[in-house]
Amino acid sequence: TTSRLFPPLSSGPVVLRLRESIELAKHAPQSGGSPLRLIPRTYLPYSVVDCATGQMSEPVKSLPSPSSLGQPAVPDTYKGWLYKWTNYLKGYQRRWFVLSNGLLSYYRTQAEMAHTCRGTITLSTAHIEVGDACHLVLTSGGRSYHLKATSDGESQRWHAALQQAKTNITNMLLQSDDSGDESLVPQPDRLLTQGALKTLASKLDDLSTCNELIGKHGAALQRSLSELEDLRPAADGSDRLKTVNERATLFRITSNAMIKACRDFLDLAETHSRRWQRALQYEREQRHHLEETIEQLAKQHNSLERAWRESPSTHPGQTPTLEGDASDENEDAEFFDAMEDSPAFITVTAACHTQHRSQRRVRRSRIPDKPNYSLNLWSIMKNCIGKELSKIPMPVNFNEPLSMLQRLTEDLEYSELLDRAARCESSLEQLCLVAAFSVSSYSTTVHRTAKPFNPLLGETYELDRLDDFGYRSICEQVSHHPPAAAHHVTSQRGWTLWQEITIDSKFRGKYISIMPLGCIHLQFHSSGNRYVWGKVTSTVHNIIVGKLWIDQSGDIEIVNHRTKDTCHLKFVPYSYFSRDLPRKVTGVVADSEGTAHYILSGTWDDKMESSKIVESSRGCGGSEGKQKTVYQTLQPKVLWKKYPLPENAENMHFFSSLALTLNEPEEGVAPTDSRLRPDQRLMEAGLWDEANGHKQRLEEQQRLERRKREAQAAQALEEGQDVEGFQPLWFERRTDDATGDSTYVYRGGYWEAKDRQDWSQCPEIF
Repeated sequence: TTSRLFPPLSSGPVVLRLRESIELAKHAPQSGGSPLRLIPRTYLPYSVVDCATGQMSEPVKSLPSPSSLGQPAVPDTYKGWLYKWTNYLKGYQRRWFVLSNGLLSYYRTQAEMAHTCRGTITLSTAHIEVGDACHLVLTSGGRSYHLKATSDGESQRWHAALQQAKTNITNMLLQSDDSGDESLVPQPDRLLTQGALKTLASKLDDLSTCNELIGKHGAALQRSLSELEDLRPAADGSDRLKTVNERATLFRITSNAMIKACRDFLDLAETHSRRWQRALQYEREQRHHLEETIEQLAKQHNSLERAWRESPSTHPGQTPTLEGDASDENEDAEFFDAMEDSPAFITVTAACHTQHRSQRRVRRSRIPDKPNYSLNLWSIMKNCIGKELSKIPMPVNFNEPLSMLQRLTEDLEYSELLDRAARCESSLEQLCLVAAFSVSSYSTTVHRTAKPFNPLLGETYELDRLDDFGYRSICEQVSHHPPAAAHHVTSQRGWTLWQEITIDSKFRGKYISIMPLGCIHLQFHSSGNRYVWGKVTSTVHNIIVGKLWIDQSGDIEIVNHRTKDTCHLKFVPYSYFSRDLPRKVTGVVADSEGTAHYILSGTWDDKMESSKIVESSRGCGGSEGKQKTVYQTLQPKVLWKKYPLPENAENMHFFSSLALTLNEPEEGVAPTDSRLRPDQRLMEAGLWDEANGHKQRLEEQQRLERRKREAQAAQALEEGQDVEGFQPLWFERRTDDATGDSTYVYRGGYWEAKDRQDWSQCPEIF
């Protein structure tokens, strides 16, 4: 570009954007004029050049506004109350919604706008759908938000505002991308990041422009030099040299501009890199500080809870209220706050844990610490894949010092739930407590990955806790292959429980599956309500490599055979990719007509809650085109809460307070009682080598007894006599009236024999 293209200016250099100089260079004459000073576009507003006249217009100070281009502006802020669906426990909750700048934010109250936002929905990527009965469904980022207005008119106004806001923000973002204007981005962090990125992109454009100019001017300089070499007339030499000089000067200026743009790009990148590094380091420090704080709070909470439960000032009959009635909302967790001022639905007062532990007899609160013995697990297990767990010969290193009969009795850890249920007048409320009891029996297994001792055939276990818990229990091993145990419990507080459980287990290499077969029966004396249910599958993972952990999965159907009320419980299996709460349990309590009355939710290792359903409706947005039933519920109430483990439990096989007492020596028990089993007793004392010796002796003795019975049976068949297999001493097989199944039930006589101390019928199995 030369002065021949432009008229003389009044003062100062001619300033052009680099891109415009490319177009001007196309029309530049071959001689004359003075060079132009070029400045990258980042530092200048737009300039317009009329190539016909060579005149420059005034710089454009800003881009056209959206309204001037025919696009609607972002609407004013729209606010109001809507009901937002949380979960099946708490249903729809009233929230204050604010629509602004293409974002829909919600708060619990208007006052929270100053400090706490409960969530934000980006409308630019959201799908808005109108449901039935004033419902709105917003889907964004794979998550659906179900909203409900108070009237059809309000629902229509919100829908119109949301659609208009989505249209406006989409248009503005597209225009912003085209023009480089970032004023529409509401988030400060996003604004800073996008501003830095656009500045870096601008620098890249400058570098690209300089590259184009260098190429163009370099080519022109090459042509001029070639023409200079071919120049013959001396008269044209001065003009040609002047042209070459101008183009060389322009080439140098362009190169300098490119170098400056490179330096600016590098400085800017380094500045933002340091800023982002500082921000990252700060966030790491904050997260570490929060983790330490949460750990300290958890320890303090555990100590306070233990101190509260052990406090002698707690009065009998007082209901524990550790959870409280308030519930803070957490959108990432399973439980949310329920509707304000909702009454509770369960009015039964429960006796607290302290009352049950205030025993007349002082029972032990610890056992010897578990020794740290190493063992090559693979050398034992590699040849056992696919076999039943009960047939695998294992040393006591894989056991805990309790028998399967004692583990079965440990289901009574939370017998107070059945005491409360016995006082319920409503069968549906009673069913909620029975369901909580069925879940509570798994809470003791969360850290208990060791295997209980397989009981010997005819082995028994009694638990007499009439003085403190009001019940007494008797178990007997009624079969060895497959292993099966019968259990009977009678309570002075209005209930009787009996069960026969057969264990089917398989070792699969990476994990062991334990499938309990059989039914649990529970009958309440006053109402005559009789409940029947089963058990879920237990799986121990990482048998060969990694840390052992246990999971419970499957469904439980609890049926009241008198009223036909049902409760369906689902134990959700753990999944690495699932967003569900680990060890989650959900359930629905329904009457004989199938109408749902209560929603149950919680985890099998911590607590269970129930919420009474006050309204149900068909929602929208279900998977695979199916509509989901939406329940509106009252405030949830805690049915069951796990007791904290005793101090030093990690060194005592993670036993609960009840489990620590199960193998405590006791006088007057039957000679077949698990407390008298020598290998189990030696293992509890830490003498594992001696325990292994006794275990092998007892198992070989049991195999000899089995072969002896088989030989006697074969001889009886040869002689044409009836063959009678093993008959348990305290249980007999009968057909159940309610289910029609054949099961072992208590025939009676054990406690009378204990009173007389007449154990002459008992076999010698130890």
